[in-house]
Amino acid sequence: MKHRKPKKNADTQYSSQWRLMYVRLKKHKLARISLFILAFLYLLALFAQFIAPYDLQSYDSKYVNSPPMKLKWIDKEGKFHLMPFVNGLKSGRDPVTLRKMFMPDEDAVYPLRLFVQGESYSFLGLFTTKTHLFGVDEPGRVFMFGTDGMGRDLFSRILLGSQISLSIPLIGVSISFVLGLFIGGVSGYFGGWIDSLIQRAIEIIRSFPTIPLWMALSAAIPPRIPVVTMYIYIVIIFAFIGWTELARVARGKFISLKNEEYVLAAQIAGVGPAKIIVRHLIPGFISYLVVSTTLAIPGMILGETAMSFLGLGIRAPATSWGVLLQEAQQIDNVALYPWKLIPLLFVIVTVLTFNFLGDGLRDAADPYKK
Repeated sequence: MKHRKPKKNADTQYSSQWRLMYVRLKKHKLARISLFILAFLYLLALFAQFIAPYDLQSYDSKYVNSPPMKLKWIDKEGKFHLMPFVNGLKSGRDPVTLRKMFMPDEDAVYPLRLFVQGESYSFLGLFTTKTHLFGVDEPGRVFMFGTDGMGRDLFSRILLGSQISLSIPLIGVSISFVLGLFIGGVSGYFGGWIDSLIQRAIEIIRSFPTIPLWMALSAAIPPRIPVVTMYIYIVIIFAFIGWTELARVARGKFISLKNEEYVLAAQIAGVGPAKIIVRHLIPGFISYLVVSTTLAIPGMILGETAMSFLGLGIRAPATSWGVLLQEAQQIDNVALYPWKLIPLLFVIVTVLTFNFLGDGLRDAADPYKK
């Protein structure tokens, strides 16, 4: 009687570490959902100028602090419309507070149209166009999230601000990743006085309170500089602050791995330190580095938002989610115009999804987790 060998799972048999991580990550439902949400947010940011119905600086003084408009399919006569529409707005005064208020004008119907012409912009830096994803005919306006204190469309500004709020953390974390891995690797691999010097420098940087350090670094930025230059400075600030934690982790990993047999064999064979670090040590904990980097991004998103909220980061004419939240500093403003807190919802969703994705990657990278 022939002995049959037990069948092995095709997903795990002779699989690489990355393949095993991918298989485990697919089973983590919350991480998968977070990944789709993040992909959607970054697509919105990438095509923000096309999706946004208005330009960053477009304003209308007649619609200052206008509330969000409702998309409707049925008009006041009960007629169904195939395309959604918005009503016009008419202003009035609150009989008690005399505060200016906006009410829908049901006699004015403006159908939502696709691929309308509006302000010109550079599409992905390739060519100039005036086509926007949606809009309404003049003299109508469409304010999905309402307007701010200058009559600017909040929906458009949130989309355009996401280009800064979502890209600065990615670039800053990438630079911090390289710095932390290189400096921490040198510290852990060589040890001695080099290790002591690097660790003392890390302790000095980490001993500064965050907000005063932001203020000191922001004060070093010249005033009235171009937006692109300001963007680069903010990225450098976050990279300068964020590399220390990863450097500490990389140092500990290098210390624990540099005495392994395969590393000693490479040293005996005459392999140089740089090749040992890149080819032998870093692959031993690369999955942890990916997880650590993913979990560091939410901290940088909150950092950029806090800096811009305090007036230390991105400044006009550029915008970010932190800049948009500056109007929410006053309690009266929030109480009267609660839609100005909508940018905060985008910050919360983005931070949560990055955290959930990082948790999923951490579980997937755990060799002891089935």
